[in-house]
Amino acid sequence: MMHKRVFAAVAAVFSLGIVTLAGCGGSSGGGGGNTNPPAITSFAANPASITAGSSSSLTAVFSNGTGVITPGNIAVSSGVATSVSPTATTTYTLTVSGPGGPNATSTAVVTVTPAAPTITSFSASPATITSGQSSSLTAVFTGGTGVVTPGNITVTSGTAISVSPTATTTYTLTVTPTSGTAVTSTATVTVTAPVLPVITSFTATPPTITVGGSSSLTAVFTGGTGVVTPGNINVTSGTAVSVTPTATQIYTLTVTPTTGTAITSTVTVTVNPVAPTITSFTAGPATITAGGSSNLTAVFTGGTGVVTPGNITVTSGTAISVSPTATQIYTLTVTPTSGTPITSTATVTVVAAPVITSFTANPATIVTGSTSSLTGDFTGGTGLITPGNYTATNGASISVGPTSTTTYTLTVKNAAGTTVTSTATVTVTSGTSVTVDPSTPGIAVTDQILGVNLEAWYVAPSNATSSNSALNQAGMKAIRWPGGSWSDGYHWGYQTTSSTLVAPYNCTCSSATSCTANDTTGWAGNQTFAQFATMIPEAGPFDLALTANYGTNESCTGGGDPKEAAAWAAAAVTDGITPSHITVGNEEYGTWETDLHTLPNDPATYAASVVGSSGYYSLIKAASPNTLVGVVVDADCNSSSGCTGGWDTKVLSNAAGSYDFVEYHYYPQYGDVTSDTPLVHQYAQQFTTNIQTLRTELTTAGKANTPIYVGELGGNSANPGTQSWSITQGLFAGQIIGEAMNDGVSRLTWWDSLGNCFGAGNNSSSLYGWQDWGAQDIFSAGPSVDTNCPGDGAIGTMSPTAEAFNLFQNVAVTGEHVLTPTVSGDTADVHVYAATHSGGTALVLFNLNQTSSQTVSVALTGVTDSTDVTVITYDKEIYDYTNTNCALDPSCTVDPNHNYSNIDWALPTSNDMGSQSLPLTLTLTPWSMNVVLIK
Repeated sequence: MMHKRVFAAVAAVFSLGIVTLAGCGGSSGGGGGNTNPPAITSFAANPASITAGSSSSLTAVFSNGTGVITPGNIAVSSGVATSVSPTATTTYTLTVSGPGGPNATSTAVVTVTPAAPTITSFSASPATITSGQSSSLTAVFTGGTGVVTPGNITVTSGTAISVSPTATTTYTLTVTPTSGTAVTSTATVTVTAPVLPVITSFTATPPTITVGGSSSLTAVFTGGTGVVTPGNINVTSGTAVSVTPTATQIYTLTVTPTTGTAITSTVTVTVNPVAPTITSFTAGPATITAGGSSNLTAVFTGGTGVVTPGNITVTSGTAISVSPTATQIYTLTVTPTSGTPITSTATVTVVAAPVITSFTANPATIVTGSTSSLTGDFTGGTGLITPGNYTATNGASISVGPTSTTTYTLTVKNAAGTTVTSTATVTVTSGTSVTVDPSTPGIAVTDQILGVNLEAWYVAPSNATSSNSALNQAGMKAIRWPGGSWSDGYHWGYQTTSSTLVAPYNCTCSSATSCTANDTTGWAGNQTFAQFATMIPEAGPFDLALTANYGTNESCTGGGDPKEAAAWAAAAVTDGITPSHITVGNEEYGTWETDLHTLPNDPATYAASVVGSSGYYSLIKAASPNTLVGVVVDADCNSSSGCTGGWDTKVLSNAAGSYDFVEYHYYPQYGDVTSDTPLVHQYAQQFTTNIQTLRTELTTAGKANTPIYVGELGGNSANPGTQSWSITQGLFAGQIIGEAMNDGVSRLTWWDSLGNCFGAGNNSSSLYGWQDWGAQDIFSAGPSVDTNCPGDGAIGTMSPTAEAFNLFQNVAVTGEHVLTPTVSGDTADVHVYAATHSGGTALVLFNLNQTSSQTVSVALTGVTDSTDVTVITYDKEIYDYTNTNCALDPSCTVDPNHNYSNIDWALPTSNDMGSQSLPLTLTLTPWSMNVVLIK
């Protein structure tokens, strides 16, 4: 710490200005350490005197500090001018403050003198008015407040004021400043006497009109506004207005001035009545058949119309209906309000109705090249026979020679245009014609109708390659697994808190009282879902549907568990497969189906298990959201067949909202109730009838657009025999696929694929076929497996049923559309299905005649030639060839019991016919299915 006396000495030295601290430079200017006091050299205003609204510049020269000017607290720099605009004389003070000493101050005065008032303009608009009117006074001024006299009206510069003097008046504007002398200006408003109204003329042109006409009223006037009454019509002088009085009328013009009394003038428009006129009076039609009617239409003016007989009041242009029983002359009388009525007539001629007593063809059936006589017995008109437009005479015969079955129509028309018709058909038996219009495509085609069931007891990883090869060769796109009635007893297994089973395992409640871990007793070749899933990638583009177990739980003590079904769906997703469809149970409407629910095969119980948060639908959807969940239906269900009556109605109604599709099975025959004739000719069409029944049931349930999946179908649901691998079931299968395509079925899987050979079955001599065994599969599993079916060929060999799918893979192509063929001729034996095909047309023609070929003409509407036609055929001859020509193969042996070995089944034939003119003539061999591809 410095000693007090030393500190005082140092301070004294600083006060004398003789001490300089190191590092400060000794300068008196600004910067750190400057101790010189602030100094003001000058502070002045330029100019020092201004008028109000002007400005002055304040300039300060100072040093050793910062400068601020007040009022305003304006920070300034030395030598830099600052502009100020005071509104009154103001003294400004400059204060300079700095670290070197006390502040320095200086003042400058800016004297403000007020501005002199000025008047830019003062005017009246208008300057001349009529007594009672007003004028606007507008003053533009500055420098003071404005007052207008007389009236002592305070005014704002630029804002008009309204005045209404009663006599000529000079107005004075006085602008008074806050100080100084006021200034003035004047404006005169001249007031003239009011103008009196004058009507020069008021006329009507023409002054006389007829009812419905018009006249123009023209008024010429001055000194006011004009109104014509009646009508309160505002008029302008010299401008005509149109009036249409219905009776003589006096019109009054009133002209009202701004001030003063209105004046009036009148004109009369005379209205004369119109003379009646009749423009037309007609009957349409003029000739009618007895019992018919005609419309009478009168067009007239100038009166009221009445038609006799009948005294019918009529309106011009409005028809009235009359029904005379004999020819009648009608009279129209038009009566005016005054004057003489006028009349006109129209005649309605009544003729007898035409009658055809008979119209026959003799003979009714002919062969190509022959003729038939058409004879009509008729009265009451002229006759015409079509096609051909032959003029017919009563009782006279006309010879016709159609080349195909033709229905002729006799039309007899009387003078009134009434016609009656009758038809006669000439059947031509030598051939059949097929016509397809490719320009009118129908519903979309899906290849998902090419499908088959896989058997869990056969189709396993060990034979997946050969199985998948067979399915691909036949064009199969959809598969169903495990399928069949045993679906409701079969379990893959899954882990639940209550289950002691260890997955993977498989077992069935259908063959055991309970399922135990890894139980495969009695089921050679079974596989878990995980094993089955390994087959799918080899299988190509197959779409997979699963059947969930509804009938049994894992302990075989009750009904199926929806959680197990959800676990199956989850397992599929885990294995990289999303099942497109999962159906709840298999044929649960049938008493033959395993069902351990308290109420077995009961529709209400079944529907209840599907709906709700813990039902099959919600749990499966949660496990695999992209999987469609369906319920089973049976369109022809009845209690006499062992089916629960009313199944569809209850299930579709109770489970509505909890199914995405319905699954239907179709087996037209059972056991020994077997016949080739209905199988070939009727059952495929009955299938369509059942599909239509299902659609009606779905519509009733409010689910009209629900897809229909045909999960199982076959010729016989039990005891298959000769028919199962015969050409007859092949013809049935082919027609079924065609019907399903036309019916819009969303998916179809035949029962079934490989490994379901039964051996001895219904081998009645009434059934066509050379083999004496039966099978529900449609592909051979090979001699080592199908020991009960000798001669079904090497593994993957296609039966005639599989060949039907093989043929249809050329037609049932996704992205194409159904076409509707028209068939004339032998419609009992020739059935045709068609679809678009790669820009061309594909047809499948069936000859259902067992012994006779069919000549068929194929035409495409609007098409006269094709760049290429290919025909692929499978028929009875090919099927028979396998049997009759086995001896030609040295490796094929046959013993007396038809035990074949190394048999080689004949394949469909393919004929590329190249370019062809259309119509195309084909010969369909007996019992054949023929794919015709027309480019």
